Amino acid sequence: MSDKDTGVSFTIGFLVGAAVGVAIGFLYAPKPGRETRELVKEKVQEARHKASEVTEKAREAAAEARRKAEERFGKKEEAAG
Repeated sequence: MSDKDTGVSFTIGFLVGAAVGVAIGFLYAPKPGRETRELVKEKVQEARHKASEVTEKAREAAAEARRKAEERFGKKEEAAG
């Protein structure tokens, strides 16, 4: 599995976990509807922010892996040529 696939899998897992956590929170929340909606709104915004951070880190890791691969394989091509 490539670094890119790992990052995507992690992001999907993270989002699914966040959704499950919110759903469980709803089941045990003893708050009125308005408060619950506000809480959901905040949690969705937090999840979006965290998902953006995870996605950015995955992109950075993929770019670094690509740079290293180009560096490594670029040198081999120069030696062979």
